[in-house]
Amino acid sequence: MTYLDRAIKDGYATISGAENKQKIIYVSSDNHSENYNDPEEKVRAEFWAELIYKYDYPASRIKIEVTVPDRLPTDRADIVVFKDDDCKRPYTVVECKKDGVTDAEFAQAIEQGVGNATWVKLRAEYVVIVAGGTRRVLDVSDKFGAMEREKNILADLPKAYGKPQEFRFYKGGVTAKGETASDISEVNREDLIVAIKKCHQTLWGGGRMSPPTAFGELCKIIFVKISDEKKPRKKGEPYQFQIKTHEPSPKLAERIEALYDEQKKKDPEVFTESIKVDDRVLRTVVSHLEAINLNKTDLDVKGVAFEQFMDGFFKGDFGQYFTPRPIIEFAVKMMKPQNDWDVLDPSCGSGGFLLHTLDYMRRQAGEYFDAQSVDHYNYWHDFAANHLYGIEINDEIARVAKMNMIVHDDGHTNVISFDALDSIDKMNAKNHGFKKDQFDLILTNPPFGSVVNSAEKLYLSGYTLGNTYTAAGKAKPRKNQSSEILFIERIWEFLKPGTGKAAIVLPDGILTNSSAQYVRDFILERFQLLAVISMPQFAFAHFGAGVKASVIFVRKRAANETPDENEAIFMAAPEKIGYDATGRETDSELDEIVAKYEEFQKDATPFFA
Repeated sequence: MTYLDRAIKDGYATISGAENKQKIIYVSSDNHSENYNDPEEKVRAEFWAELIYKYDYPASRIKIEVTVPDRLPTDRADIVVFKDDDCKRPYTVVECKKDGVTDAEFAQAIEQGVGNATWVKLRAEYVVIVAGGTRRVLDVSDKFGAMEREKNILADLPKAYGKPQEFRFYKGGVTAKGETASDISEVNREDLIVAIKKCHQTLWGGGRMSPPTAFGELCKIIFVKISDEKKPRKKGEPYQFQIKTHEPSPKLAERIEALYDEQKKKDPEVFTESIKVDDRVLRTVVSHLEAINLNKTDLDVKGVAFEQFMDGFFKGDFGQYFTPRPIIEFAVKMMKPQNDWDVLDPSCGSGGFLLHTLDYMRRQAGEYFDAQSVDHYNYWHDFAANHLYGIEINDEIARVAKMNMIVHDDGHTNVISFDALDSIDKMNAKNHGFKKDQFDLILTNPPFGSVVNSAEKLYLSGYTLGNTYTAAGKAKPRKNQSSEILFIERIWEFLKPGTGKAAIVLPDGILTNSSAQYVRDFILERFQLLAVISMPQFAFAHFGAGVKASVIFVRKRAANETPDENEAIFMAAPEKIGYDATGRETDSELDEIVAKYEEFQKDATPFFA
């Protein structure tokens, strides 16, 4: 039951009317009526109820839409808490905004709230600015000047006219002295999406940083947040990732940086650079996240929230780093990974294939063990730590992938930033898990259209597909080659002979153009082609890639294995894949295709879906 539910149950407020025409009546505030469908009103109603039940202020002393004396006749404070039963002596002024307002709008709300509280006659002691999960509490008593906005920040509003707490959030919801406090809590998907978007908007700042740089800094900060949540602490001890009473931004930044450095020493492979964010900007990001318990928030909620956010982030210029969720899920279901398989994505981008493989393993664990058991945890966690590998050439995007893995309870240690087409021996020196003939399964969407030039990449001539051949079979190095073609050969090198399988997203030109016949010959000679699923034209257009593509499923042949002309190939061309050309959700035929593929494998006879 929410605080607002309690307030309605206790008769302090009522909500009535049709779903899209609801009215809220604050009974305890002179029956004041407002439109409850207004997003800002919902924020006000929830915080108003918090003031009663969480902060222990009498409902009769809390008024809505209070006229500010000696200011414009239409100027009203959203909420005022009074010290006395006659409601003559203001104690706290509250300014409410809808969740997701910009930093500029939030700053304007601060000035409006402070102005209402301090100027002329409203003379309150505290100001609270609320915009959903983001809050700011200021001490505007005579102890500070009228223009102070830094040294007078409080961790939280005092409870029941008491003294301000040093921190807002304590483990177990009590202070060391046994006083009632708040604990961080899990959130739903929508609230988490809003919080992440607000953080990125604050960091990006309309161009202060590039979008990937901003997201990289967000990754560092979330890493600190998760680390602080996992840190052992007794009941009544405060969390460190939060704003402290009367702590200036530079001091808060020092604390956050110290937490980051502490974890960086334990896991130097995750992040190597310091946090490069302005102190005041960092404080704002902390205010967006401090109330959320990321570790307790459901994994599916976190997964969908981060993916929906990255869906928008990776469109256009960064579309090559993001594969749509339905296509990833489809590929994983087709391949059915096992928990003792070594799984690799050599162009992992934001980590989508790795995450969905981990989610698949988590669900598989649920088929064998109780969800709360140690065996269940070890089943998928050992897989994440020891069998899940990723390579990403872009260092900033590799950080995104690592962060994504951390948010999903790990698997980040075997994600490296490297050119997957470079020497495997060099990769092995960086992480011993990367070897030829090593992987049971590869799931990947290699970059399309980029060209590897022999003058820049000396390794090109080392590839069979990096050369042309005379009639006598003599190799002649190519000047350049498409990266997606080289990835086919690199995937072959990485897979275990005879048993290793791969799902690869490829442009249709490789499968149809006469000029790519030599590539198709290479594929059929070195792989058994299990299935070809032709995706609709729009499948990747939503993410800035207009090339029509297919997903091919292959098995690496054994050393002495030759192609059999009777090998059957499963083929399908779905029109509905879970989203349309605009990115909107639709029905999908992909699960049906998985079922037909399973039947196809049993029958071992070719047919078309």
